[in-house]
Amino acid sequence: MAKIVGVRFRDGEKTYYFDPGEFVLKTGDDVIVETAHGTQIGKTVIPNTEKKDDEIVAPLKTVIRRATPKDLKQAEINKSKEADAFKICNEKIAKHGLDMKLISVKYSFDGSKILFYFTSSGRVDFRELVKDLAAVFKTRIELRQIGVRDEAKMLGGLGICGRSLCCATHLSDFQPVSIKMAKEQCLSLNPTKISGCCGRLMCCLKYEQDTYDELIKITPREGSIVKTPDGNKGIVESVTLLTGKIRVKLDKDDENILKEYHRDELKILKHAKVKEDKTDDEELKGLE
Repeated sequence: MAKIVGVRFRDGEKTYYFDPGEFVLKTGDDVIVETAHGTQIGKTVIPNTEKKDDEIVAPLKTVIRRATPKDLKQAEINKSKEADAFKICNEKIAKHGLDMKLISVKYSFDGSKILFYFTSSGRVDFRELVKDLAAVFKTRIELRQIGVRDEAKMLGGLGICGRSLCCATHLSDFQPVSIKMAKEQCLSLNPTKISGCCGRLMCCLKYEQDTYDELIKITPREGSIVKTPDGNKGIVESVTLLTGKIRVKLDKDDENILKEYHRDELKILKHAKVKEDKTDDEELKGLE
């Protein structure tokens, strides 16, 4: 077991583990830590606890100190510098005519490095831009290309549900989301209905997928042959997964009769083959 504290550097970002050393930290405590990107100020989101060795990536860096009022003031100064750096970088991007969109600027706490996050539709040769920025700021410059999901996470916003974006509030990692999920949840395949602010499939499609997977296992598909509680055989005409209501076409006395049952009342005699509906798949593939 290893002693750890969880530290987050921005709301909605991933939580990183550090060795608390001699410090006993509470949730909400500001701390100064050493990271791969230099010294940073972060907020404790997991107080002193223990984790199994296979749950951490050793060796853990140690918490340097609790943040002092002077440290908090320095963090505010860095934020104001980030706004100035954002403006200057945009001017340099325009000067060099680069096809890139600047998203965010992040100073390391000690000012030893400035990270510029950007998006672009392709690869960008920004070597001359880095030279210009280094000449202005007199410190180490790093440009990092990010995806549209990361852009939404950094900028934040409101989803179609009216709430703050999940990625900007509580989702620390992005989960794979597919068109197959939207189909299994019987959602409209209209891109404007199933995509988020980032233009990709909404992350919340993942939330209910485990439930749908379980229901699919125990629910006869359309076209399956089933035996009803009346003793009659029939073919499944339509299925409502969430309610478990199933319409069955009964072959009785040479008349086709539609009758509704609950899935628990039916016995599956023959499963229907899985039909892969690839309609509009190519067009919608870009949403994944």
